[in-house]
Amino acid sequence: MTIIFTALDFVAQAKQNIVEIGLDAAKKSLDTSLVLDVREPSEYAAGHLPGAFNIPRGVLEFRIGAHPDFQDKQDAHILVYCQSGGRSALATEALNKMGYTNAVSMAGGFKVWAESGYEIV
Repeated sequence: MTIIFTALDFVAQAKQNIVEIGLDAAKKSLDTSLVLDVREPSEYAAGHLPGAFNIPRGVLEFRIGAHPDFQDKQDAHILVYCQSGGRSALATEALNKMGYTNAVSMAGGFKVWAESGYEIV
């Protein structure tokens, strides 16, 4: 019998393998972390976290290595977010597999950030 995975199954599996932090910890980390928005460019253009770089989840593995700010895989602290936390979990898992040892995913994503009244640019 073939096992069929849904997108939510992949997200749940990724969340077992990554570090996920809450909004307060994410807000505190803005000054010490690279902030990576893995949403689509149109979502990013409509509003994003201060200082965030946009590399969509669909091309992350292909583009992250060429980005000058993401060259330090061992020491760079990376806060990853998307709209609700699913794509960021998948992206964080991929980053970990690529050797980024300090990447974390923001639980709840941009939606919860915005609903909490935190700064958006």
